[in-house]
Amino acid sequence: MKKPSRKKATSRSIPKKKNQTITPKENLKQETSEIRLNRYISNSGICSRREADKLIADGEVKVNGKVVRELGTKVGKDDKVEFKGKVIQPEKYVYLLLNKPKGFITTLSDPKDRKTVMELVSKAAEQRIYPVGRLDRMTTGVLLFTNDGDFAQKLIHPSMAVPKIYEVVLNRALKDEDLLKIKEGTELEDGMVKVDDIAIVSNDAKSVGVKIHSGKNRVIRRLFEHYHYQVEKLDRVMFAGLDKKGISRGQWRYLSEKEIIRLKYFQ
Repeated sequence: MKKPSRKKATSRSIPKKKNQTITPKENLKQETSEIRLNRYISNSGICSRREADKLIADGEVKVNGKVVRELGTKVGKDDKVEFKGKVIQPEKYVYLLLNKPKGFITTLSDPKDRKTVMELVSKAAEQRIYPVGRLDRMTTGVLLFTNDGDFAQKLIHPSMAVPKIYEVVLNRALKDEDLLKIKEGTELEDGMVKVDDIAIVSNDAKSVGVKIHSGKNRVIRRLFEHYHYQVEKLDRVMFAGLDKKGISRGQWRYLSEKEIIRLKYFQ
């Protein structure tokens, strides 16, 4: 008895797929029609998934007019999801990099009516975007913005140890002994601070390059103040591998797809 013959697959019988670039928004459309409620809320740009779980557990979210407290609840495209009485919908994610100038505070609004970084990116997106982390008012350089809550939370979480590189200009030359002390580690009021690398980058020893992953508030300024130096200029030249080359002060650009993917899978 002869075995049935099997046709070999050929390039003609298997249609080739064209190379496609899938954006986050397109990827969302290609997934299952139902997604977890916490992800739906996060995709709307309100908060991270973890924070969304708390909103759900606290009874602050309604689905089709009813309060839902069960974590893991799934919703579809036809479901009506409400938060604080307003219908929310997943947004297209936006990721951009600003070369922050001095004189702007990193906040969404300011009761003292000071200039905020939001003024610089007001025309960048229709979606409600916000800064990833902070740079103080007089610090310049790389600052990211997004409406992707999970993405932002990941980059600022201490466990990720995201590297940052700063160029620091001091009021006087950095002494060799202080340079060594900073390399060894410095105990500040809120704990030990260790830099990943530090080097003098000018002949007068006033300009210093510092690589650090600590996310402590005003850590660079406090670090040098501990050794009785005053920071006259502070510029973040790199954050998580992203730099500001080609971007003038006060200008911004969208992140490329490759940059977004690399940051999302940053380890």
